[in-house]
Amino acid sequence: MSEIGKKIWAIPGSNIPLEQTGPEPDFTSHDSLWMLNATDEDAQVEITIYYADREPVGPYPLEVEARRVRQVRFNDLIDPQAMPLETDYGAVIKASVPIVVQFSTMDTRQAANSRSIVIGYGV
Repeated sequence: MSEIGKKIWAIPGSNIPLEQTGPEPDFTSHDSLWMLNATDEDAQVEITIYYADREPVGPYPLEVEARRVRQVRFNDLIDPQAMPLETDYGAVIKASVPIVVQFSTMDTRQAANSRSIVIGYGV
């Protein structure tokens, strides 16, 4: 198979709500990355978070195995620093091999939950 994807991706902005309706973890408001690695090599991934009012934080190291997909909630990014809620942010994702990145956000502040999904910007 020919390579698909890019090694650098950008998510320009989001904000994870603090409030939620319903039990955790299914109804916790969150943002997620879906990463597809269609190559024959494991992808070493680093996420750097950018903020409107402070210095960037990262990298957050991850791995996406060869020929696999992986979902990561931004809420679960803890080391080197836990992601703050109710804070505007953007992200840059760098991978050792080409991957495809999809971004989704789940807003559960109201009983009628909202979900949006967009493809990242591949550089």
